[in-house]
Amino acid sequence: MRPGTVATMKAISRDNSLPATTHSYRVLVLLLPDVHLQDMAGPVQVLSEASGLGGSYRLTFCAAESSVRSAQGLVLSDLKPLPEPAEGDLVLVPGISSSTLERLDDTPSAWLAKAHQSGARIASICSGAFVLARAGLLDGRRCTTHWKLTHRLQSQFPRARVLENRLFAEDDRVITSAGVCSGIDLALALVEQDFGPLVVAKVAREMVVYLRRSGEQEQQSVYLDHRTHLHPGVHQVQDFIVQHPDRKLTIAELSRISAMSPRNLTRVFHRATGVTPKQFASKVRLQVARDLIDDPQRSVESIASSCGFEDSRQLRRLWKQTFGVTIADFRAARTTAAEGRAQ
Repeated sequence: MRPGTVATMKAISRDNSLPATTHSYRVLVLLLPDVHLQDMAGPVQVLSEASGLGGSYRLTFCAAESSVRSAQGLVLSDLKPLPEPAEGDLVLVPGISSSTLERLDDTPSAWLAKAHQSGARIASICSGAFVLARAGLLDGRRCTTHWKLTHRLQSQFPRARVLENRLFAEDDRVITSAGVCSGIDLALALVEQDFGPLVVAKVAREMVVYLRRSGEQEQQSVYLDHRTHLHPGVHQVQDFIVQHPDRKLTIAELSRISAMSPRNLTRVFHRATGVTPKQFASKVRLQVARDLIDDPQRSVESIASSCGFEDSRQLRRLWKQTFGVTIADFRAARTTAAEGRAQ
């Protein structure tokens, strides 16, 4: 399923009677001797939380042996043998102690290479990039690792295109991240890619983490912006607005959802988000329209109706004011970019 949103899927289903389907991803967590616990636990927690908030990941912890000792001394046991990789799998490779990076001969390089050839995504955290490089997966690809190890990675594997000052980098289904906590950033980016920004925003709020985004991604999304606060009543109102982009909601209706008076909701909402409920609803409608605009079978009139605009002229006017280009020019640019990536 391409990246989207609950609101977008709801709008599509409303018009075309198409069921919203959710794909389930198998996640193979490769545990190596001297694995760093935080490198493993952070991404795993993100994917586990996502599975209860609109996503679906099936976690399998595997290794060449039935147990491994972590860099912190904790023994991880009852691990599954390395399974046959398949297209659509996500392979996570947490980092290992830097003292072991010169001894990578026993890492399952052939299995990792086969997993990528089979169509799986391969993601490393921190020093796990060295394991990917040992398997030849970083040859000619953009990648990153912990800031202390970037020069070492480039020196040890000169065919890799090592980037500095990056949280994570993705190149042809090979994703590498910087140190420790950036594994959480990488996992959040994968959740957004798989299940959309609304799901990843819920995960970030559940884990009380700030969602940092890669420089290569679009930096603004209404599902992520204005959501860094911790006010539960405001989050409830925002969720309701996102789930009903076609409705013209009144402040009285929203106040009942938040269990606040209309005056208090307006004040608290603006203090928490920096915008009014009306402004946020307008941003949501435009975001849903932007998500739907990539469908060449949808007319501007149909999209305007799905998103709660008065008519297509209102959508076209607000679109030009917000994005600086006409809808026709935007669609043409997206089509050209897609054709370029396909070549």
